Amino acid sequence: MPQPSSLACVRCGTRYPIDHYSQACLACRSEKIASNLTVAYDARPGHGLERAAVPTRPRSLWRWDAFLPAQANEAVTLGEGDTPLLPVPALGLGDVWVKDESRNPTWSFKDRLASAAVTMAKQFGARLIVSSSSGNAGAAAAAYAAKAGLPCIVFTFKGAAGPLLTQMRAYGAMVAMVEDKDDRWRFQSAGVEKFGWYPTSPFFGPVVGSNPFGMEGYKTIAYEIAEDLGWTAPDVVAVPSCYSDGLFGIWKGWVELERLGLVKARPRMLAAEPFGPLAHALERKLETPAKVVAGSSVAFSIASPYGTYQGLTALRDSDGLGVPITDEGIFEAQRALASEEGLYAEPSAVVGLTAVMQQVRARNLRPDQRIVVVLTSGGLKDYGASRAWLPDVPAAGSDFVSTLTVLEERYGLRLRP
Repeated sequence: MPQPSSLACVRCGTRYPIDHYSQACLACRSEKIASNLTVAYDARPGHGLERAAVPTRPRSLWRWDAFLPAQANEAVTLGEGDTPLLPVPALGLGDVWVKDESRNPTWSFKDRLASAAVTMAKQFGARLIVSSSSGNAGAAAAAYAAKAGLPCIVFTFKGAAGPLLTQMRAYGAMVAMVEDKDDRWRFQSAGVEKFGWYPTSPFFGPVVGSNPFGMEGYKTIAYEIAEDLGWTAPDVVAVPSCYSDGLFGIWKGWVELERLGLVKARPRMLAAEPFGPLAHALERKLETPAKVVAGSSVAFSIASPYGTYQGLTALRDSDGLGVPITDEGIFEAQRALASEEGLYAEPSAVVGLTAVMQQVRARNLRPDQRIVVVLTSGGLKDYGASRAWLPDVPAAGSDFVSTLTVLEERYGLRLRP
């Protein structure tokens, strides 16, 4: 198995010790550029692994431990990963598939990050897990900290979805709600610096991304897609993007697969983002993303006016694209996916599909291209948002006949001649 040898800057390649996971690249910071670190190994991840030899057990992302910073028998795991890849032909978009990450233990793709990050926390002897989160990242951190037998603090903010707060607390996390969103990072940073708390999420500004060891878990999404497609890469992989942890991690997975010869080509990456900082940087050929003008978004958990260097790297290296999206597009995609394909996703999870629908209509994506959309979490995470497009539930009639009349008038049911 490869061993983590160092952490390397995504931008300049400067190497740091493996316990530098709670800081950004200091060399880039001296140039006033914010850049995250990624895990470098003492040997090529997956070296010597052939397609026929890919393990089928354990049924979690840790069957890919030949690519990961720890071995499967060391993992803090709840059985995350191995989520289904499903075609969605009823949407009429062409050869589009959905990677349904709502099937993970806490019902989001953040479980992949949490499993990898908390596994390494145990190896570093961490005594407490800390996260700043509006929802899914905090819920995942809380669950995996509980599995590891470690206490967990989650700093969140007013306006976070109620079900997600309940989920964090149910796992035993110490949840604190701040008035100002930036306070969650400030408080977390103080805990990391003063007490050595182990962070799984971003906690300082400008934000560069999450724990480098945690992001290794996202690579396994690429491995699973390749395996399910007969060891081929799709033409495009669409990912919801805020600070681009998932986008960069999945891209890194494709790079590793191609270098090993397990796939012949890499896909283009598509970043779906409410406010479009990566799209803005690509359009203007900026070296790093700049803050963009932002409003509000129903996909509040990924709605950031800031992009990251790691996200821009994934798009540039893959000849990819950033796509700003709207609330109207989110609701259209959420409704279509649920009512036509039986998949209910929360607003922040469905933005990849929103972007694909938009780009297919604009003929920037062709119907003959194979496209995979990463559906990051389930709709019950923020079910209140769906009230914007769901009608009120009508009262049934006093008897069956009058109830049929209600169904006919409200829903257009036609059973009677």
